[in-house]
Amino acid sequence: MCQLLGMNCNVPTDVVFSFSGFAQRGGRTDSHSDGWGIAFFEDKGLRHFVDHLAAADSPVAELIRRYPIKSQNVIAHIRKATQGSVNLQNCHPFVRELWGRYWVFAHNGDLKDFRPRLHGHFRPVGDTDSEHAFCWFMQELAKSHACVPSISELTLTLKELAARLSSAGTFNFLLSNGQALWAHASTHLHYIERRYPFGHAQLSDEDLRLDFSKETNPTDEVAIVATSPLTTNEKWTALAPGELLVFTQGRKVL
Repeated sequence: MCQLLGMNCNVPTDVVFSFSGFAQRGGRTDSHSDGWGIAFFEDKGLRHFVDHLAAADSPVAELIRRYPIKSQNVIAHIRKATQGSVNLQNCHPFVRELWGRYWVFAHNGDLKDFRPRLHGHFRPVGDTDSEHAFCWFMQELAKSHACVPSISELTLTLKELAARLSSAGTFNFLLSNGQALWAHASTHLHYIERRYPFGHAQLSDEDLRLDFSKETNPTDEVAIVATSPLTTNEKWTALAPGELLVFTQGRKVL
C-alpha cells in the first residue's frame, strides 16, 4: 500500500524535516517506488510537484528536501501501484477546483471494482481507482451543497461519503482545500500535534534529529498525519478504523 503525509499549521511552516524521512520510504526503507507527489497551499494558490520516479532517488524530491517551502496545509504521497500504470498522470496527490478553491487528495488503499458513474465536470486523467474516487468525492460534494459550506458541514458530508467508499475496499485518505486538513483511516493512519514547549524529534527512516525549540515560536502549532509514525521518540496517536478527523490551525477540531 501507499504512504501518506499531511501537515496542518497555524502559521506557514516548512515540512522539510518530516519529508526528509518520509521520502526514504519511497524505495529505500520501504518498497514504495512507483512515484510520489506533494502539494503546498499558499493562500488560494498551490505548488504541486509529482514524479513517476521513486521518491528516494527523485531529483524533484531532493529539491523539496532542500527548499523550505512554507505552507499551512501540505499533502504528500508515495505510491505503490495497485491499480493503474506507473506514469505521471497516476501520481498523487490529485488536484481539482470546487467553489473557487483548489482541493488536494491523496489515497492509500485499493478500491475493488469501484467505478461509479461520473456525470459532472470532474473526470479522471489517469486510470487509478484513487483519482476516480476523488472525482466522485468532488461530484458528490458539489451536489450536496449549493454554496461553500462550513468546515463542520463539510465534515459531516465527508463522513457519509467516506463510509460509502470504504465499503468498496481500503480507503485511507488525506484531503485539503487550504483551509483545513481531513484525514480518514480505513487501516493505518497516525497523527501528532506539536506545540509549546517544543522538544527534540528523531526520524525513524533517516539518521536525522531536530530541536524544534530552536526552529519555532511559542505560539506555533503543528499537526502531522502519516501512515505510520515518522519519529521514534514522540507519541503518535492511531486513528480508529472508519474515523475521520479534521485539523485547522494546527489542532484537531473534530
